Amino acid sequence: MMMVAEYTLYSMQFSGNCYKPRLAMHELDIPFRIVDFVKGSGQTTSPEFLALNPNAQVPLLILPDGRPLAESNAMLLHLAEGSALIPADAYDRAICYQWVFFEQYSHEPVIAVARNWLHYIPGGRETMAHRIDEWQEKGNRVLGIMEAFLAKHDFFGGPAFSVADIALYGYTHVAEEADYDLGRYPAIRAWLARVAARPRHVGIDWRP
Repeated sequence: MMMVAEYTLYSMQFSGNCYKPRLAMHELDIPFRIVDFVKGSGQTTSPEFLALNPNAQVPLLILPDGRPLAESNAMLLHLAEGSALIPADAYDRAICYQWVFFEQYSHEPVIAVARNWLHYIPGGRETMAHRIDEWQEKGNRVLGIMEAFLAKHDFFGGPAFSVADIALYGYTHVAEEADYDLGRYPAIRAWLARVAARPRHVGIDWRP
């Protein structure tokens, strides 16, 4: 297997899922390079890419030994293994994983999908007008669950910042691009500010 000098991330810059491993690697001071993909370009369905990820999606992370790893939250868990981003306490670690799974099962399928159609796809608002009320109902339910938790906790994975916070930050901090009013959620806004104030934080537009 061909060895590479550092991690390589196949990524679309605007994607919250692609942002999550970028943020984690910067937080952990892990050198990496980005291969930019353009939405709708067909790059993810090329034979070369499908050989790496048959699911035809980014992000895709190539490890320094050349092995590929798909799924953004799997990347977070792999990159953070042995670091402070995964809680040492068994219960805190389980709660951390609980929120990581919540993000992909309940949060991302609503808020990320709504953002894509309403903010990035030309004519998407008109095409998906029949879904907007549903997205608002489901997305605000998800945000309400997060708000209630954050009213009593500073972070999602125990007492300290963890991969759960990175997973949920990815699309929550841009939820207003999907028409969600974050002004309704003071605890979420305070949490977003805590995450953004971390010394190694970078925004979704940052590139290595």
